[in-house]
Amino acid sequence: MAGAVWMGWQEGAIRLERFLDPTAWLLDGALGLGTGALLLGLWEVGRQALPAARRLEERLGELLGPVDLSEVVALALLSGFAEELFFRGALQGAWGWLAATILFALAHPEPNRGYGVWTVFVGVAGLALAGLVAWRGNLLPAIVAHSLVNGVNLARLARRQASFKAGKLPVGEK
Repeated sequence: MAGAVWMGWQEGAIRLERFLDPTAWLLDGALGLGTGALLLGLWEVGRQALPAARRLEERLGELLGPVDLSEVVALALLSGFAEELFFRGALQGAWGWLAATILFALAHPEPNRGYGVWTVFVGVAGLALAGLVAWRGNLLPAIVAHSLVNGVNLARLARRQASFKAGKLPVGEK
């Protein structure tokens, strides 16, 4: 809500073009999916290589608790849209990509000390999302990428937590 108010105040009106380019929405959506997939791949590499990333996931799974697929989808879409509206739509539009990226990382604090991997990942993701918006001139690719990353990670955390409570971890999980 704050992002929409801020954008409206800055621009006098919130135009559709801030959210999507009607002539290139398919390309922007594909770029968002590709960026989201790259970020998920980066997280997977970190998760496999770094014990801190695995410990972070355990902690986030505990904090998340039980959620079903409809809740995962709703949370992913809502958070992806709202955060991109605020950080890339309002803040990046007013203060630039660097300030928006730094504030994005600061708004995603670690649940406990010792998870610097989280801060680094959020910073890299913020840079990628800021770059998409600067390059494409609208929020759609960043919203798609952010929603994809959140949705896949939330679903995996929920699945992992349910398996853990049942006394078994999914195959291949460390």
